[in-house]
Amino acid sequence: MGRLDGKVALITGGARGIGRTTALLFAREGAKVAICDVDEASGLEAVQEIEGQGAEALFVPADVSRMNDVEAVVREIRERWGRIDVLLNNAGILRDATLLKMTEEDFNAVIDVNLKGVFHATQAVAPLMVEQGSGSIVNVSSVVALYGNFGQTNYVAAKAGILGMTKVWARELGRKGVRVNAVCPGFVETEMIRSVPPEVLERVRERIPLGRFASPEEIARVYLFLASDESSYVNGAVISVDGGMVV
Repeated sequence: MGRLDGKVALITGGARGIGRTTALLFAREGAKVAICDVDEASGLEAVQEIEGQGAEALFVPADVSRMNDVEAVVREIRERWGRIDVLLNNAGILRDATLLKMTEEDFNAVIDVNLKGVFHATQAVAPLMVEQGSGSIVNVSSVVALYGNFGQTNYVAAKAGILGMTKVWARELGRKGVRVNAVCPGFVETEMIRSVPPEVLERVRERIPLGRFASPEEIARVYLFLASDESSYVNGAVISVDGGMVV
């Protein structure tokens, strides 16, 4: 028995990185998995990988910053499987620069994907979950939402905003049987981190009591817990998965 047997999960930004790792884990735990992403080639590869595990999967190309795209994704999932039990709001981008150098275009791009994208997906999925009387929404924030980070005005603003929206939605949707929680991952061994200079990574590592970065699987397992019925009384929580970086 898988922990997500019979459930349908939608993962935004599920084509690569932690999103893809989570999609594969959810599928192994019995879920039917829908992925939406702007990266069509990687999204289709992820679906093939999931189907290779013997699970059902669907890829729908979508830009979460556009409400029409997200609504089309939800319609396609509903037509295919009739329900959505889990929404993982994982899609995100980076456009780093210091305050004095950040362009309005880069600020808006990150807010549109990382913050408005979460609003769009949740607003599109929530009516279906309310109709079902059940559902779990997991919003991906970041450790930087809790302490700020040099050169990330736009990213931190978006990730901090996600924490606020999570608490509002937990109040609004909880009475309708829908749980909403947020996860704040710390630094994770992904492609994104490999572009950071080694000396910078070493300074970050020194701030982590566990002395290392997370694997994508370690983050995905927390998403699995919140997606599953094992967390049936967890609502409005903000869970840090950062090795103790923020304590």
